[in-house]
Amino acid sequence: MREREAPALREEFPHHSPITTRWADNDAFGHINNVQYYAFFDTAVTRWLVERGFLHVTEGEVICFVAETGCRYFRPLAFPERVEVGMRVARLGTSSIRYELAVFGQGNDAAAQGHFTHVTVSRATGRPVPMPQALREAAAGLMIQK
Repeated sequence: MREREAPALREEFPHHSPITTRWADNDAFGHINNVQYYAFFDTAVTRWLVERGFLHVTEGEVICFVAETGCRYFRPLAFPERVEVGMRVARLGTSSIRYELAVFGQGNDAAAQGHFTHVTVSRATGRPVPMPQALREAAAGLMIQK
């Protein structure tokens, strides 16, 4: 049997994004439902892209499509707990970025962590295109060293 990976630590992520939890995020078991963590990932990555001018939701030639996402859970969180999403880049391809993300509540270890892969595509055709150089450089600044 394989040993379970330990949760990541807050300081392992160069960028952090605060997320406001909502009452509706909790499920019948009294904790934030698993699907909400994917929304946290999407919000953190999209906010990072928009704030830096790399993604224009209604205009711009290049947009980002999610190609893959996954999450591992370590402990539950619940509204009204304050959460923060740590973000780093694990891989840069010609037209793709693999982000690694972790959701933190109270404490230094991740409550959940996962990955989120974006592919840069032409808004007009929906087909992959090379990543704009400015985005590549910014994402490289979030690269992790393994």
